[in-house]
Amino acid sequence: MNYSSIPSAQTVVLHCKAKGIKDIVISPGSRNAPLTIGFTEDDSFNCYSIVDERCAAFFALGIAQQLQRPVAVLCTSGSALLNYYPAVAEAFYSNIPLVVISADRPFYKIDVGDGQTIRQDHVFDRHIGYSANLKQDVSHAIAEIEQYAPQGIGGDVNAEQLRIQDANDVELNKALNLAIAEKLPVHINVPFEEPLYGKIHQATVKPYFNKIIENDAKVENLDEFSKLWNSAERKLVLVGVNRPNSVEQKYLDQLASDPSVIVLTETTSNIHHPNFFPSIDSIIAPIEISDRKELLFEALQPEILFTFGGLVVSKKVKAFLRKYKPKHHWHIDKNKAYDTFFALSHHFKYHLNDFLDQFLRSVQSVESEYFKHWNGFRFEYESKRAEYLERIPFSDLAAFKQIFESMPNNVQLQIANSSAIRYAQLFNLKPSIEVFCNRGTSGIDGSVSTAIGASVVSDKQTVLITGDLSFFYDSNALWNNYIKSDFRIILINNDGGGIFRILPGQEETSNFETYFETTHKLNAAHLCKLHGMEYSCVSEENLLTNELGRFFAGTTISKLLEIRTPRILNNKILIGYFDFISSEIINHY
Repeated sequence: MNYSSIPSAQTVVLHCKAKGIKDIVISPGSRNAPLTIGFTEDDSFNCYSIVDERCAAFFALGIAQQLQRPVAVLCTSGSALLNYYPAVAEAFYSNIPLVVISADRPFYKIDVGDGQTIRQDHVFDRHIGYSANLKQDVSHAIAEIEQYAPQGIGGDVNAEQLRIQDANDVELNKALNLAIAEKLPVHINVPFEEPLYGKIHQATVKPYFNKIIENDAKVENLDEFSKLWNSAERKLVLVGVNRPNSVEQKYLDQLASDPSVIVLTETTSNIHHPNFFPSIDSIIAPIEISDRKELLFEALQPEILFTFGGLVVSKKVKAFLRKYKPKHHWHIDKNKAYDTFFALSHHFKYHLNDFLDQFLRSVQSVESEYFKHWNGFRFEYESKRAEYLERIPFSDLAAFKQIFESMPNNVQLQIANSSAIRYAQLFNLKPSIEVFCNRGTSGIDGSVSTAIGASVVSDKQTVLITGDLSFFYDSNALWNNYIKSDFRIILINNDGGGIFRILPGQEETSNFETYFETTHKLNAAHLCKLHGMEYSCVSEENLLTNELGRFFAGTTISKLLEIRTPRILNNKILIGYFDFISSEIINHY
């Protein structure tokens, strides 16, 4: 085994190894050579090479998303580091432990006109769990330090190097322990002076490793909350982004059996029960256009809002709960609670199953018409939805219907942001399908990279559904050697940002088409040829049915299916859906 001859490089590698960090995504460079040597020449690490740093960071995020443990990304100095920022922000808001390791220039070469040099320390401070800015070794490249910054050495090189080693150990322990315990991204910045490529066979440092201490979940007396729950006739449980199989089904079954409770889920919630309401917007949209809107929203308004999971996709449910606030909003999460509805009254700092186990023992079903009333509403809109889907022409909505009907069981489904996730919200997916989406910042910038990273460590077939802008924006994601043969991309191409056509204020003008919708005539055929993917394209309903029949089958290479849909028609069909399910339903309530 070889180590870098630079002490701080050895220290970083040994700390990662001691903390169980196994996956390292490396972007090529020279300044990060000491760390690249240390990671790639140690069989304890799984190393990946991704040229584009933005893609590399989302690729690493996809791995960490699946494994629920820290994954490191490593880059050279300069603007390379800034390309990590979108993924860092996503990791911060999604509680994903991304470990960013950046090589830096010596402190005395910052802001003097040296190439590939920027101010790298604290660069992510607004969106990072911790920034560890390591000190530069003085026992390496002594001649250069004496020439450029003799004050950095002091009187005794060995004594100064020991102080540097101690300081770096403290910083690395803080950063890595926090990433593991709190599942937050951290940044480790490491300055190196040349020479950078020296190797030795034995480490010369003996780092100090602190134990990882996780914060204990807060234990509370829940009697007061149980009494409130048992006296309320309208309780709404809303579940945001949630890992598959993370909630014990017996607790979900108990919530589902209470007539005073309705459970609203999203595609990303990954929980299922026949009594749950999986299409939030299909409940709220008809109420919004009703003549009796106030009366109906007041009937839906909960006394207690009970939330868990991450961020919520539905803008309609956020608008509803912000106006028709619950008396009490409780959120359960060990680390954080967002006041999304401006009504948060209590944050239970528990692991979810621990809380449910304790809380549900002391609560009881309450006689109420709340579930019965809204379940009847759900039955109506589901019937109307089925009727509407049978009569519409080929479009985005029709394509999503066929995709979900044809999708096999037990796949990992990655969904891009913008239109793709919002269309998915309108359908009931098979319970065996595990759903993921980058909802921390809800950006389109790394969905392909995230999906590929996630697929690398999953034993399930991974399917990505993406829109055209999101796909082409992140097309460099295909530039790597890790795409598995069972990886599938479904590209819904409607020649632009179709979501903008359903937003208020859109007009049929060249200005709108150019600067909002960003219309184009691109297709993925040449990209697939470039990267060795099987490509097919359909633009008719019967052809899509036939193609989906073979698309998921195994082959020796990955596949991309491009579905061309009508740009002008899509928004009319989607808006028409909400109008159609609203007709007649509201008259019953």
